[in-house]
Amino acid sequence: MKADKEQVTRSLKIARGQLDGILRMVEEDRYCVDISNQIMATQALLKRVNHDILQAHIRGCVREGLHSDEPNPKLEEALQLLEKLVP
Repeated sequence: MKADKEQVTRSLKIARGQLDGILRMVEEDRYCVDISNQIMATQALLKRVNHDILQAHIRGCVREGLHSDEPNPKLEEALQLLEKLVP
């Protein structure tokens, strides 16, 4: 992985903690809007981490693959990932 592994790990651990907090909120029958806000915050964090990982992949692996005249499986992988991101 070409992304900053420490930063990615730290962010994913924060997201895991947020999910644990959301589960507690549900178990405690907390206010729905508060739960929804926490879910959206966790989604935003995961989206940001995914963005960083994909950006590092494109800047690293895909860029390296573009310097070749051979068919580029890394480019095809990146395009498939982008297709999944756009509904």
